[in-house]
Amino acid sequence: MWAYLDSDRADTGFRWRSAFAAWLAVLIGLTGLAHAAEPLRITVVGGNGMIGQRIVNEALQRGHQVTVVVREPSRVTQRHERLKIEQGDALNANDVARLVAKRDVVISAVGAARASAPDYTLYLRAAQSLVTALRQAGPDAPRLVVVGGVGSLKDGSGQLVLERVPEDRRPEHLGQKTALDFYRTITDVRWTYVSPPGRIAPGVRTGKYRVGQDDLLMEGDQVSGISMEDYAVALLDEVENPKHVGKRFTVAN
Repeated sequence: MWAYLDSDRADTGFRWRSAFAAWLAVLIGLTGLAHAAEPLRITVVGGNGMIGQRIVNEALQRGHQVTVVVREPSRVTQRHERLKIEQGDALNANDVARLVAKRDVVISAVGAARASAPDYTLYLRAAQSLVTALRQAGPDAPRLVVVGGVGSLKDGSGQLVLERVPEDRRPEHLGQKTALDFYRTITDVRWTYVSPPGRIAPGVRTGKYRVGQDDLLMEGDQVSGISMEDYAVALLDEVENPKHVGKRFTVAN
C-alpha cells in the first residue's frame, strides 16, 4: 500500500519560546518537514510552460532564488524580487553553461507539445545539451532535475505506457523515453527524472502525493492523476532533499 506524504513545511522562521515547547513540537510532528536551511539558486529552463510556471511559483514560495531561461523573455509576465528572466536556448550547450554557472540546481521543464509543429527529438537534444553544459562546469556543476514523461512507465502487466496510448500521441512519449534512456547512461552528472502519472492537469495544491519508481501508479484499476501544483511540490521536495540522484521516480495524488 502506498502511503501519502505530506510536504507542507513548517515555518523555519518560527521560534519556540522554550526548550520544552520545541521538544513537544517535535513529538507531535510539527517541525519534521522544514524547508531547505538555505535558499537555493535554481535555474528553470523552459519555466514559462504550464508545469514550469508552477515549479517557479513553488520555488519562490519556498524562498529560493529563481532564474527562468526562455527563448523569448517577453512572454514571461511574472515579476518577483527573487526572480530573474534570462534569454537562452536549451539546445545550445554554451548558452546553457553560461546560464547555469554558480547555480545549485537546474530544472529542465522543456516541452515540445505546445509547438505548432512539434519536434519530439527536442527532449533528447535538450538532454544532450544540458549534460554537455553541466560537464563543462566540472565538479561544481549544479544538479539536474528533469520534468519527465509518463510513457516510459510500466503498467501492471509490465507493458510500457507508450505502447497503449493512441498512435498520434506515441511520438511524444517515445521522444521523452529516448531522453530518459540517454540520462540512464550518464554517471558523471547528477540527474533526476520525475515522471507524472497517467493524468496531470491544473488543480489544487494539497501538498500530498505518493511516490513510485518505474511502475504506473494506480487507484485500484484506475490510472492515478496529480495536479500540476502537487507535481511541483514533489519536484521541489526532491530539489531540497535529494533521494533519487541518478534515477527516475514518479508521483501521484
